[in-house]
Amino acid sequence: MQNVKLYAFADEASKEVDGQIRAMLRNGLNGLEIRGVDGENVSKISLEKAKEVRKKLDDNGLITWSVGSPIGKIKLEDDIAAHLDTFRHTLEIANILGAENLRMFSFYMPKGEDPTPYKGQVMDWMGQLVETAEGSGIILCHENEKGIYGDVPERCLEIHKAFPSLKGIFDPANYVQCGVDTIKGWELLKDYIYYLHIKDAIETKVVPAGMGQGNVAYVVKEFLTKGGSAMTIEPHLKVFDGLKELEAPGEESVVGKFTYPSSDAAFDAACGAIKKILEEV
Repeated sequence: MQNVKLYAFADEASKEVDGQIRAMLRNGLNGLEIRGVDGENVSKISLEKAKEVRKKLDDNGLITWSVGSPIGKIKLEDDIAAHLDTFRHTLEIANILGAENLRMFSFYMPKGEDPTPYKGQVMDWMGQLVETAEGSGIILCHENEKGIYGDVPERCLEIHKAFPSLKGIFDPANYVQCGVDTIKGWELLKDYIYYLHIKDAIETKVVPAGMGQGNVAYVVKEFLTKGGSAMTIEPHLKVFDGLKELEAPGEESVVGKFTYPSSDAAFDAACGAIKKILEEV
Protein backbone atom coordinates (compact mmCIF):
# COMPACT_ATOMS: atom_id res chain seq x y z
CA MET A 1 0.00 0.00 0.00
CA GLN A 2 2.93 2.27 -0.66
CA ASN A 3 0.88 4.61 -2.87
CA VAL A 4 -1.63 5.47 -0.15
CA LYS A 5 -1.77 9.14 0.81
CA LEU A 6 -3.22 9.91 4.21
CA TYR A 7 -4.54 13.35 5.06
CA ALA A 8 -6.69 14.55 7.94
CA PHE A 9 -9.07 17.10 9.35
CA ALA A 10 -6.36 17.99 11.83
CA ASP A 11 -8.49 20.68 13.46
CA GLU A 12 -9.87 17.76 15.45
CA ALA A 13 -6.45 17.49 17.10
CA SER A 14 -6.02 21.22 17.67
CA LYS A 15 -7.75 24.40 16.59
CA GLU A 16 -4.33 26.04 16.21
CA VAL A 17 -2.48 25.36 12.96
CA ASP A 18 0.77 24.73 14.86
CA GLY A 19 -0.93 21.98 16.85
CA GLN A 20 -2.40 20.52 13.68
CA ILE A 21 1.06 20.36 12.14
CA ARG A 22 2.43 18.56 15.20
CA ALA A 23 -0.42 16.04 15.03
CA MET A 24 0.13 15.33 11.34
CA LEU A 25 3.88 14.92 11.76
CA ARG A 26 3.42 12.70 14.82
CA ASN A 27 1.20 10.37 12.82
CA GLY A 28 3.24 10.39 9.62
CA LEU A 29 0.51 11.95 7.48
CA ASN A 30 1.01 13.55 4.08
CA GLY A 31 -0.98 16.67 4.79
CA LEU A 32 -4.23 18.37 5.55
CA GLU A 33 -7.82 18.67 4.52
CA ILE A 34 -8.05 22.13 5.96
CA ARG A 35 -11.22 23.18 7.77
CA GLY A 36 -10.55 25.06 11.02
CA VAL A 37 -7.72 27.60 11.08
CA ASP A 38 -6.79 28.95 14.50
CA GLY A 39 -10.42 28.70 15.56
CA GLU A 40 -11.86 30.17 12.36
CA ASN A 41 -13.49 28.35 9.45
CA VAL A 42 -11.20 28.21 6.43
CA SER A 43 -13.79 30.00 4.27
CA LYS A 44 -13.53 33.05 6.53
CA ILE A 45 -9.78 33.52 6.79
CA SER A 46 -7.99 36.34 5.00
CA LEU A 47 -5.73 35.80 2.01
CA GLU A 48 -2.80 36.94 4.15
CA LYS A 49 -3.68 34.31 6.76
CA ALA A 50 -3.78 31.68 4.00
CA LYS A 51 -0.28 32.68 2.93
CA GLU A 52 0.94 32.35 6.53
CA VAL A 53 -0.58 28.86 6.81
CA ARG A 54 0.91 27.83 3.47
CA LYS A 55 4.39 28.79 4.63
CA LYS A 56 4.06 26.83 7.86
CA LEU A 57 2.92 23.73 5.98
CA ASP A 58 5.66 24.09 3.36
CA ASP A 59 8.28 24.46 6.07
CA ASN A 60 7.16 21.14 7.55
CA GLY A 61 6.90 19.21 4.30
CA LEU A 62 3.09 19.02 4.45
CA ILE A 63 0.52 19.86 1.80
CA THR A 64 -3.07 21.01 1.73
CA TRP A 65 -4.75 18.19 -0.17
CA SER A 66 -8.23 19.66 -0.04
CA VAL A 67 -10.12 22.60 1.38
CA GLY A 68 -12.79 21.16 3.69
CA SER A 69 -15.14 24.01 2.97
CA PRO A 70 -18.74 24.49 4.12
CA ILE A 71 -19.81 25.38 0.58
CA GLY A 72 -23.26 23.97 -0.13
CA LYS A 73 -24.18 23.80 3.55
CA ILE A 74 -26.98 26.33 3.34
CA LYS A 75 -30.76 26.02 3.17
CA LEU A 76 -32.70 26.55 -0.03
CA GLU A 77 -34.25 29.74 1.32
CA ASP A 78 -30.83 31.25 2.01
CA ASP A 79 -29.04 33.80 -0.18
CA ILE A 80 -27.21 31.97 -2.96
CA ALA A 81 -25.61 35.19 -4.23
CA ALA A 82 -23.91 35.80 -0.87
CA HIS A 83 -22.89 32.15 -0.77
CA LEU A 84 -21.29 32.45 -4.19
CA ASP A 85 -19.25 35.39 -2.88
CA THR A 86 -18.03 33.19 -0.03
CA PHE A 87 -17.25 30.49 -2.57
CA ARG A 88 -15.15 32.82 -4.73
CA HIS A 89 -13.15 33.85 -1.67
CA THR A 90 -12.67 30.20 -0.69
CA LEU A 91 -11.40 29.37 -4.18
CA GLU A 92 -8.80 32.12 -3.76
CA ILE A 93 -7.78 30.63 -0.43
CA ALA A 94 -7.51 27.18 -2.04
CA ASN A 95 -5.16 28.50 -4.70
CA ILE A 96 -2.94 30.24 -2.15
CA LEU A 97 -2.74 27.04 -0.10
CA GLY A 98 -1.86 25.01 -3.17
CA ALA A 99 -4.91 22.80 -2.71
CA GLU A 100 -6.04 20.84 -5.76
CA ASN A 101 -9.47 20.05 -4.33
CA LEU A 102 -12.40 21.62 -2.53
CA ARG A 103 -14.99 19.65 -0.56
CA MET A 104 -18.59 20.80 -0.96
CA PHE A 105 -22.20 19.78 -0.31
CA SER A 106 -25.61 19.86 -2.00
CA PHE A 107 -27.73 22.01 0.34
CA TYR A 108 -29.84 21.27 3.38
CA MET A 109 -33.32 19.90 2.74
CA PRO A 110 -36.40 20.95 4.73
CA LYS A 111 -36.59 18.55 7.65
CA GLY A 112 -39.02 15.67 7.27
CA GLU A 113 -39.80 16.43 3.62
CA ASP A 114 -39.21 14.40 0.49
CA PRO A 115 -36.18 15.97 -1.28
CA THR A 116 -37.55 15.11 -4.76
CA PRO A 117 -39.51 18.36 -5.33
CA TYR A 118 -36.36 20.35 -4.57
CA LYS A 119 -34.21 18.66 -7.21
CA GLY A 120 -34.62 21.49 -9.73
CA GLN A 121 -33.39 24.19 -7.35
CA VAL A 122 -30.55 21.98 -6.10
CA MET A 123 -29.33 21.31 -9.62
CA ASP A 124 -29.59 24.99 -10.52
CA TRP A 125 -27.56 26.04 -7.48
CA MET A 126 -25.05 23.23 -7.98
CA GLY A 127 -24.67 24.42 -11.57
CA GLN A 128 -23.91 27.93 -10.36
CA LEU A 129 -21.19 26.59 -8.08
CA VAL A 130 -19.66 24.47 -10.82
CA GLU A 131 -19.73 27.41 -13.25
CA THR A 132 -18.15 29.73 -10.68
CA ALA A 133 -15.25 27.31 -10.22
CA GLU A 134 -14.51 26.97 -13.93
CA GLY A 135 -10.99 28.10 -14.72
CA SER A 136 -9.93 28.13 -11.07
CA GLY A 137 -7.85 24.96 -11.35
CA ILE A 138 -9.68 23.57 -8.31
CA ILE A 139 -11.47 20.22 -8.47
CA LEU A 140 -14.87 20.31 -6.79
CA CYS A 141 -15.63 17.23 -4.69
CA HIS A 142 -19.13 16.44 -3.39
CA GLU A 143 -19.43 14.75 0.00
CA ASN A 144 -22.44 12.70 1.02
CA GLU A 145 -23.76 14.23 4.23
CA LYS A 146 -26.85 13.64 6.31
CA GLY A 147 -29.59 16.21 5.81
CA ILE A 148 -28.50 17.46 2.37
CA TYR A 149 -29.93 16.53 -1.03
CA GLY A 150 -27.04 14.16 -1.73
CA ASP A 151 -27.39 12.19 1.49
CA VAL A 152 -28.05 8.83 -0.19
CA PRO A 153 -26.21 7.17 -3.10
CA GLU A 154 -29.09 7.47 -5.56
CA ARG A 155 -29.23 11.26 -5.29
CA CYS A 156 -25.43 11.51 -5.29
CA LEU A 157 -25.54 9.61 -8.58
CA GLU A 158 -28.01 12.14 -9.99
CA ILE A 159 -25.60 14.94 -9.10
CA HIS A 160 -22.58 13.23 -10.66
CA LYS A 161 -24.45 12.43 -13.87
CA ALA A 162 -25.59 16.05 -14.11
CA PHE A 163 -22.10 17.46 -13.47
CA PRO A 164 -19.38 15.20 -14.90
CA SER A 165 -16.57 17.47 -13.68
CA LEU A 166 -17.70 17.05 -10.07
CA LYS A 167 -15.81 14.32 -8.21
CA GLY A 168 -17.15 12.22 -5.37
CA ILE A 169 -16.10 11.82 -1.73
CA PHE A 170 -17.31 8.64 -0.04
CA ASP A 171 -17.95 8.94 3.71
CA PRO A 172 -19.06 5.57 5.15
CA ALA A 173 -20.18 6.97 8.53
CA ASN A 174 -22.43 9.55 6.96
CA TYR A 175 -24.13 6.82 4.94
CA VAL A 176 -24.56 4.64 8.03
CA GLN A 177 -26.21 7.57 9.78
CA CYS A 178 -28.65 7.78 6.87
CA GLY A 179 -29.47 4.07 7.03
CA VAL A 180 -27.55 3.23 3.85
CA ASP A 181 -25.84 -0.10 3.14
CA THR A 182 -22.34 1.18 2.34
CA ILE A 183 -21.43 -1.79 0.16
CA LYS A 184 -24.44 -1.16 -2.09
CA GLY A 185 -23.64 2.55 -2.01
CA TRP A 186 -20.05 1.90 -3.02
CA GLU A 187 -21.10 -0.32 -5.92
CA LEU A 188 -23.43 2.37 -7.20
CA LEU A 189 -20.95 5.24 -6.92
CA LYS A 190 -17.51 3.65 -7.21
CA ASP A 191 -16.81 5.05 -10.68
CA TYR A 192 -17.32 8.60 -9.39
CA ILE A 193 -15.34 8.43 -6.14
CA TYR A 194 -12.14 10.46 -6.08
CA TYR A 195 -11.21 10.05 -2.43
CA LEU A 196 -12.48 8.72 0.89
CA HIS A 197 -13.33 10.24 4.23
CA ILE A 198 -12.29 7.71 6.85
CA LYS A 199 -15.06 7.70 9.41
CA ASP A 200 -17.21 4.86 10.75
CA ALA A 201 -20.43 4.64 12.75
CA ILE A 202 -22.86 2.39 14.54
CA GLU A 203 -26.30 3.77 13.76
CA THR A 204 -25.97 7.47 14.67
CA LYS A 205 -22.78 7.24 16.71
CA VAL A 206 -19.29 7.68 15.26
CA VAL A 207 -16.68 5.03 16.17
CA PRO A 208 -13.10 4.33 15.08
CA ALA A 209 -12.74 3.07 11.52
CA GLY A 210 -13.36 -0.65 11.28
CA MET A 211 -15.41 -0.84 14.48
CA GLY A 212 -18.76 0.16 13.02
CA GLN A 213 -21.28 -0.68 10.32
CA GLY A 214 -19.60 1.26 7.54
CA ASN A 215 -17.72 -1.68 5.99
CA VAL A 216 -14.68 0.59 5.97
CA ALA A 217 -12.18 -2.18 5.29
CA TYR A 218 -14.23 -3.36 2.29
CA VAL A 219 -14.55 0.17 0.89
CA VAL A 220 -10.84 0.89 1.40
CA LYS A 221 -9.80 -2.34 -0.31
CA GLU A 222 -12.12 -1.73 -3.27
CA PHE A 223 -10.96 1.88 -3.55
CA LEU A 224 -7.30 0.87 -3.61
CA THR A 225 -8.00 -1.93 -6.10
CA LYS A 226 -9.51 0.65 -8.46
CA GLY A 227 -6.33 2.71 -8.22
CA GLY A 228 -7.47 5.18 -5.57
CA SER A 229 -4.91 6.51 -3.13
CA ALA A 230 -6.13 9.56 -1.18
CA MET A 231 -7.97 9.32 2.14
CA THR A 232 -8.83 11.94 4.71
CA ILE A 233 -9.09 10.86 8.34
CA GLU A 234 -12.05 12.49 10.10
CA PRO A 235 -12.06 11.24 13.72
CA HIS A 236 -15.26 12.69 15.25
CA LEU A 237 -14.40 10.59 18.31
CA LYS A 238 -14.56 13.44 20.80
CA VAL A 239 -16.52 16.67 20.59
CA PHE A 240 -14.04 19.22 19.32
CA ASP A 241 -14.09 23.00 18.91
CA GLY A 242 -16.13 23.92 15.86
CA LEU A 243 -18.16 20.70 15.53
CA LYS A 244 -21.47 22.33 16.39
CA GLU A 245 -21.18 24.88 13.60
CA LEU A 246 -20.75 22.04 11.09
CA GLU A 247 -24.17 20.59 11.87
CA ALA A 248 -27.53 21.65 10.49
CA PRO A 249 -29.45 24.21 12.57
CA GLY A 250 -31.08 22.52 15.53
CA GLU A 251 -28.99 19.35 15.33
CA GLU A 252 -26.79 18.17 18.16
CA SER A 253 -23.35 16.73 17.61
CA VAL A 254 -23.30 13.01 18.29
CA VAL A 255 -20.22 11.02 19.18
CA GLY A 256 -19.99 7.37 20.08
CA LYS A 257 -18.86 5.43 23.11
CA PHE A 258 -15.22 5.89 22.11
CA THR A 259 -14.06 9.01 23.91
CA TYR A 260 -10.56 10.11 24.72
CA PRO A 261 -8.84 12.26 27.34
CA SER A 262 -7.81 14.85 24.78
CA SER A 263 -8.35 15.86 21.19
CA ASP A 264 -4.81 14.75 20.40
CA ALA A 265 -5.52 11.29 21.82
CA ALA A 266 -8.73 10.97 19.80
CA PHE A 267 -6.92 12.09 16.66
CA ASP A 268 -4.09 9.60 17.18
CA ALA A 269 -6.60 6.79 17.76
CA ALA A 270 -8.35 7.58 14.48
CA CYS A 271 -5.04 7.56 12.63
CA GLY A 272 -4.13 4.26 14.23
CA ALA A 273 -7.46 2.70 13.21
CA ILE A 274 -7.01 3.35 9.48
CA LYS A 275 -3.37 2.28 9.59
CA LYS A 276 -4.47 -1.04 11.08
CA ILE A 277 -6.99 -1.50 8.28
CA LEU A 278 -4.35 -0.71 5.66
CA GLU A 279 -2.04 -3.34 7.16
CA GLU A 280 -4.79 -5.94 6.84
CA VAL A 281 -6.15 -5.18 3.39
